[in-house]
Amino acid sequence: MTLTRFIVVLTGLCVILALVLWLVSALQQLYWQVSWTAPFLGPVVVVLTLALLGALLVAFFRYVRPLDWPQDWRSLWQVTQRSITGQTPPTPPEPSPTVSEVKTEAAGAALEAVRAQVDLIRDRVARQALLDRSREIESSLARGELLLVVFGTGSAGKTSLVNALLGRVAGTIGPTMGTTEEGETYRLALPEIDRALLITDTPGILEAGVAGTQRDRQARRLAAEADLLIFVVEGDLQQSELEPLQQLLAIGKRSLLVFNKTDRYPEADRTAILAKLRERLAEQLPTADIVPIAARPAAVRLPNGETLTPDPEIMPLIRRIVAVLRAEGEELIADNMLLQAQRLSDRARQLIDAQRRRQAEAVVDRYQWLGAGAVAVTPIPVVDLLATAAVNAQMILELGKVYGCNLSGDRAQELALSLAKTMTGLGIVKGAMGILTTALQVNIATAIISRAIQAVTAAYLTRIAGRSFIEYFRHDQDWGDGGISEVVKKQFQLEQRDQFVKRFVQQAITKVVQPIAQETAPQPKPPDRTSPNP
Repeated sequence: MTLTRFIVVLTGLCVILALVLWLVSALQQLYWQVSWTAPFLGPVVVVLTLALLGALLVAFFRYVRPLDWPQDWRSLWQVTQRSITGQTPPTPPEPSPTVSEVKTEAAGAALEAVRAQVDLIRDRVARQALLDRSREIESSLARGELLLVVFGTGSAGKTSLVNALLGRVAGTIGPTMGTTEEGETYRLALPEIDRALLITDTPGILEAGVAGTQRDRQARRLAAEADLLIFVVEGDLQQSELEPLQQLLAIGKRSLLVFNKTDRYPEADRTAILAKLRERLAEQLPTADIVPIAARPAAVRLPNGETLTPDPEIMPLIRRIVAVLRAEGEELIADNMLLQAQRLSDRARQLIDAQRRRQAEAVVDRYQWLGAGAVAVTPIPVVDLLATAAVNAQMILELGKVYGCNLSGDRAQELALSLAKTMTGLGIVKGAMGILTTALQVNIATAIISRAIQAVTAAYLTRIAGRSFIEYFRHDQDWGDGGISEVVKKQFQLEQRDQFVKRFVQQAITKVVQPIAQETAPQPKPPDRTSPNP
């Protein structure tokens, strides 16, 4: 309450009190005077005077009615105290943001992170695709539109359902699978929903052929972008239908399951199928989210021979959609935008990881042959990774740079020695030598077998070490729960495959064995220039 308003109220109360005191005396005098001359007018004058007073009171209290009297008196007292002491009124606390606002902010932050990640991607096409998609998500978030996506198997009645919701023919319908070849989006108006709505009719899933596979992929992508998914079936769920539905539910996609074409079933069968659907999805979907409809009922022949096409039976679905959108609309938009931003961020990380892996494997490929060359130049009696620790340390430094980790030379040397000891302790050195000895004995001459085996084994072990460190850097310099031993054993198992060993040995023969053979081959003696000509 302001000070001016308080003075007006206080003055009004004083005036009313004075009028009441005066009125009691004046009414008494008026009554006796009027009653003396005209007895029947006395009561009439008193009633009219009281009515006028009542009207004045009503008008006054209508003026002061919105006041919260206890609160306003406290506010007035606080204002008076602050005016005397000169204190600044405290700032009222800001309201806490809603859950949807928090998620919207998180989605915006995720999109900013994606744009930062994009700078690390060298592939121009992939980089531009990520940028375009981030702008689409941001634009959709700004518009605040709700997207409904109709999804299901070929010709389950998706397009008929869209037409029924729109109240017009918006897509081609037909008895064959694959009628809808591309996703089509339309504007939709529903009662009691003020927000802009879009509805997308997707191609059918689980269709045969290359074209069917492409349509299936497009349909699943569109379904993953929905704010509200409408999954259409024409009977009990098949396993092939259940799998994509469960995948979409697993990522948090808000969904309704629509049992379409119910007009084709007798009442008992319709009830049994609906009960089976609700039982099958009891843990994933509420009962109310499984809705029976007939989007395009079959024509009925009348006794007089005429054909009647019944109206679509979709009101249960419309009521459920409206209920969900009114209760969860803001949350659906925020959840979906956050999900799309996170999926885009995951895609950016995958591209960056694949790019780094290619670079890292090129580094490993180069250093494995450098290690082999070091051993070939200075052969040792027993292959020992400690002899190539300097080469491996340099490889670790380069791998760290690929993954944005700047290591010191001492740290790289420490990691190289640690891995060398682990591989020796696990028996990987001995195992690798046995594998390569068997493979090389059938390909090279006996004269150079010992030296070649040492060099090629060094290359093989450097490769295992390098690929182990790729995993180490990929996981933010963490060996994982199993530690370094588990990572090294896994990489050794992968490199033991026959196909890889054969390919590796062929490369080793070209890069290591043949140079050694040329080096050890006896050189022809130069001609004796001092001997006389014949």
